[in-house]
Amino acid sequence: MSSNKNPNLDNLDRRSLILGMGAAAAAFTPLAVAMEGEVQHHAKHDHSKHSPQQPGVLDAVNGCLDKGQRCIAHCLQMFIEGDVSVAECAAKVHEMQAICGAFSYLLAANSTHIKAAAALCDAVCDECADECRKHDQHIECRECAEACETTIAAVRKAFA
Repeated sequence: MSSNKNPNLDNLDRRSLILGMGAAAAAFTPLAVAMEGEVQHHAKHDHSKHSPQQPGVLDAVNGCLDKGQRCIAHCLQMFIEGDVSVAECAAKVHEMQAICGAFSYLLAANSTHIKAAAALCDAVCDECADECRKHDQHIECRECAEACETTIAAVRKAFA
């Protein structure tokens, strides 16, 4: 009959246990001190510029990116099936994705180039919405057009 005793624990005495706990505490002390310094830094630091200054525009742009990905995936599936009638749609959505992706980053970073990027985003989303509306029978195209229109409205409201 075998014993459930761990042979490594047989040699463990109170002194070894205390030394091991002390070593563990010493290892974590620099981390605790660093974290305390970080907490103090946060208490003194102004975080007002860390959040996007145009959260509504950022949400609209990110919604546009999401719906655009779904539209492109739909277009690609149609291409696989031999239907290239949405080729222009895919091209406009692809272009919109590039501009909105960059604009989203600039918005999140509170860049000084937001206003210039907003004008380009407005123009590209307008073209994308027009092209996607031609394929309103496809839910992905319709939702991409709607998302672009929402983005255009948010951009114009914020930067008019």
